[in-house]
Amino acid sequence: MSRVSIWANFIGYQIAWIIVVSAAGHDRPWLALLPTAAFIGWQLATSERRAADLQLMAAAIVCGVIIDGSVSFLGWLHYAAGSPGAPPGGAPLWILSLWMSFALTMPRSLKWLQGRPVLSLLLGAIGAPLAYLSAARGFDAVHFSDPTFKGIAGLAVGWAVAVPILLHLAARRSPALAAVENGPPRTSSS
Repeated sequence: MSRVSIWANFIGYQIAWIIVVSAAGHDRPWLALLPTAAFIGWQLATSERRAADLQLMAAAIVCGVIIDGSVSFLGWLHYAAGSPGAPPGGAPLWILSLWMSFALTMPRSLKWLQGRPVLSLLLGAIGAPLAYLSAARGFDAVHFSDPTFKGIAGLAVGWAVAVPILLHLAARRSPALAAVENGPPRTSSS
């Protein structure tokens, strides 16, 4: 992967994140899905590992449902824009779309973190709560209940676990990708 691709992935995700949380903060959850749909579509269209990327996004959705759903269900965090059909106290679709988009940075712009579990844990534990605080204070997309510490701690723990797991999954190749890269199985003649 070229440096341009790595930077394009990083910048593309950041732009999508800003638009999504801004739209969510303005109570436009469906508009919030457009930037992540565009980002995901672009990444999959240019991917050499679509099957692995799809598996990684599925794992990210599970992480989002568990982590964001838990802090929401416990009342530690409230989302400004819910999603029609989202369970009460659950993770809205716009949050899950951000999880899927974030997952696509793992084999690309965040690939340098693969095999560095302590750094990836720190990225999750520190970076995620800072992103949520930014979404709360700068965009009004999420609201922490008092005391704010519970929501931040819950997110820090959840993301500290999720980021290393997602990076580990991103480092693995899907069976379909391995078959394409390695070609057909070789038979030995005796």
